Amino acid sequence: MTTRESSTAVGAVPLTQAGLASLPPGVDVPGYDRTALRPGVVHFGVGGFHRAHQAVYFDEIARRGLGDGWGVTGAGLHRPQMGEVMRAQDCLYLVVERGAHGTSARVVGVMTDYLFAPEQRDAVLASLSDPATKLVTLTITGNGYLVNPEGEFSVDDPLVAAELEDPGRPDTVFGYLVEALDRRRRAGVAPFTVLSCDNIPGNGAAARTMVVSFAELRDPALARWIEASVTFPSSMVDRITPETSPEERDRIVHSFGVGDRWPVLTEPFRQWVIEDDFCNDRPPLDEVGAQFVTDVAPYELTKKRLLNAGHCALGYLGYLAGYRTTAEVMADPAYAAYISALADEVIPLLPRADGIDLGAYKESLLERLANPEIADQLSRLCRRGSTKVPSYLLPSITEARQAGRPAPMLTLAVAGWFRYLQGHDYAGRPIDVEGPRAEELVELALQEGADPRPLLTVRDVFGELADDESFVRDLHVASEALRAGPRETIETWLAVRGIAR
Repeated sequence: MTTRESSTAVGAVPLTQAGLASLPPGVDVPGYDRTALRPGVVHFGVGGFHRAHQAVYFDEIARRGLGDGWGVTGAGLHRPQMGEVMRAQDCLYLVVERGAHGTSARVVGVMTDYLFAPEQRDAVLASLSDPATKLVTLTITGNGYLVNPEGEFSVDDPLVAAELEDPGRPDTVFGYLVEALDRRRRAGVAPFTVLSCDNIPGNGAAARTMVVSFAELRDPALARWIEASVTFPSSMVDRITPETSPEERDRIVHSFGVGDRWPVLTEPFRQWVIEDDFCNDRPPLDEVGAQFVTDVAPYELTKKRLLNAGHCALGYLGYLAGYRTTAEVMADPAYAAYISALADEVIPLLPRADGIDLGAYKESLLERLANPEIADQLSRLCRRGSTKVPSYLLPSITEARQAGRPAPMLTLAVAGWFRYLQGHDYAGRPIDVEGPRAEELVELALQEGADPRPLLTVRDVFGELADDESFVRDLHVASEALRAGPRETIETWLAVRGIAR
């Protein structure tokens, strides 16, 4: 049975517009007139995170009567199953929040339509070209931007050549955006703002590079118009949203009596920090909890160096010890103390910014990771290590070394990744290493046992750290220490440094 299959419990009310009035009293339903919503946002990449995060903010705008022109049109490129579920449920779905203070459920009704682009290309283009569309938001993963590590658009990618052959029939996000912007330019319609919500460095700049570079290949005049007229604000998004398993789906259906085929499970915490740079109307997101700022970078850095780094460390060192969820591993006092110590290494390296209390952020982070009701899969956190480790762990190590500060907990996390790449945990159970470079990295990890030097030859991951003899020595010490086992090593390292657990 999959998440998409219908398994409505006996007595559960099917989630449709007609059934809203019949839902159980414990479920929070939209109190606004959905038929009066005017779609002003098109979102590419309607997955669990978007439905638990950005769509909830727009739903709150509608609930508070802050404007009826901010309905959301969902656009999918790869998964027809999401469209099947959304259309069957009149684009309604359930968001279940679980935290220390209980569980709540709300029906989000702000999505006015869902379009599956491979089958509804003209409808997607019409929605993007409509003057009512003022904002396009993106959660398309880093791969969707075709921007290389140097920040350049991959002009030689086969997808680009395919789009240029028939630009009026796009298949990629950049193809859709450029075609729609061209139509708006020709019609004398103001452009929309493009707001990336992906967890990649400088996501606004990446979106600008993607769109302007592709437009330049199509029509230099169009590229100049986009460069001058369209804004690409950066943003930082944060909300832990595990994948909803079939078992969790069934549990939600039974608990709330709502027959949702694809509900979303998330934590109470949510954060959205947005660069205040809009070329069209600005949605009143600041009135429903989002922050408009002049510079997103400090907020983005804080999240990546603390939350995302913590995820990496817990993922590799926890999985090796036999744990499988964040709730399990954070229930172990040694791991909870380790993550706290890792945060203490990172915090002195972070910039200070208005609205960020780093001490309070750390305490909130520890509480979020330990949330027993959000059992995020460690296997998910371990994916794409060749991207995550150089983004979330290595920069802090580099800065710590430059500042003459010790970073043993961060270094141990990197050693944990090296050991994870060997493909089995400490009980001998196999590990399915997932990521675009998994085969290459696994082969290197198996060459010399605990010796990190073969992996350090991957220069585009480790950069100049690979030439730092002191770091290489520390990493080798950490790798040798892990022979005793991840939990045992953590306990020893905490004790040696006088850190109580």
